[in-house]
Amino acid sequence: MGQGKYIGVLSSGGDAPGMNAAIRAVVRTGIYHGNTMFGIKRGYQGMIEGDIEQVNRYFVSNIIKDGGTVLQTARSSEFLTKEGREKAFKSLKRFGIDSIIVIGGDGSFRGLHQLIQEFPIQGIGVPGTIDNDLYGTDFTIGFDTAVNTALEAIDKIRDTASSHSRLFIIEVMGRTSGYIALYTGIGGGAEDILIPESPMQIPQLVSELEAQYKAGKKSSIIVIAEGETTGGAAEIKAAIERVINWDIKVSVLGHVQRGGDPSAFDRVLASRLGYESVLAVMNNETDKMVGMVNKSPVLTPLQDTWTKKKDMDLTYLKMNEVLAAQQVKALEVTV
Repeated sequence: MGQGKYIGVLSSGGDAPGMNAAIRAVVRTGIYHGNTMFGIKRGYQGMIEGDIEQVNRYFVSNIIKDGGTVLQTARSSEFLTKEGREKAFKSLKRFGIDSIIVIGGDGSFRGLHQLIQEFPIQGIGVPGTIDNDLYGTDFTIGFDTAVNTALEAIDKIRDTASSHSRLFIIEVMGRTSGYIALYTGIGGGAEDILIPESPMQIPQLVSELEAQYKAGKKSSIIVIAEGETTGGAAEIKAAIERVINWDIKVSVLGHVQRGGDPSAFDRVLASRLGYESVLAVMNNETDKMVGMVNKSPVLTPLQDTWTKKKDMDLTYLKMNEVLAAQQVKALEVTV
């Protein structure tokens, strides 16, 4: 295992609760093993502009409990160009940095992969995104906290729905992934969950809700992922109103799901992934993401994290249909 590397760490793309815990683990693990550690601020844009400083273990004191990212994050259109990436590489070289650890999602990993292909730099990715949509890890940093944040909101909305006999359509984040919707829907006892991985046609949804209404159900919750393809919340609301005389409200939770103190699960996951990312760098691994699969660390080629599809266990969706059903399924009798 090699030692004495100059390692930079940055957070990139959308922030996710637990990023600070990962930064802390990277910095302290790196220093423990005799490496020189640097914090790169504002993601790839900060790398381009040389917004880089050497950090010690005290730089990350007491940040494990905080949401957001102490290094800040930003999206960089300049880094999408070859010229921008060349500027970034030259900035790294000015500080002697030979390895970088990037905490982010698929867009961040695409940028890291491109930089590694073009310039002599070593790089490891750490999955930090609330969407939980990266291939190569069971869970991403921030997902658990986002689910708990959304679930807390759904629990409060349920109180209002019951008090006023209302149907609430709640939109959660998840541009191309329905994991947040699936987990919050099940945890919140939603009657229906709409996700991109298993689109439900609006007529089927309306039929199910009509059956619930006729069975005497006066309040209901539908959880929809923002990337669900059969129709937006407003379109679904209008379709239901044409059939059922129900007071329907739409609630979009939005970016509140990205904030807040990370859950215990996210703090532990982020700490382990940050720790493993430094070990991967010291083992001269590169162009890979470190993830946790079946409770064990796994290295996955960066390109696989966005080109391969992460399988979702749709049994959970079927389970929710059973738990929310208003009638007993008729037994099939054979003669």
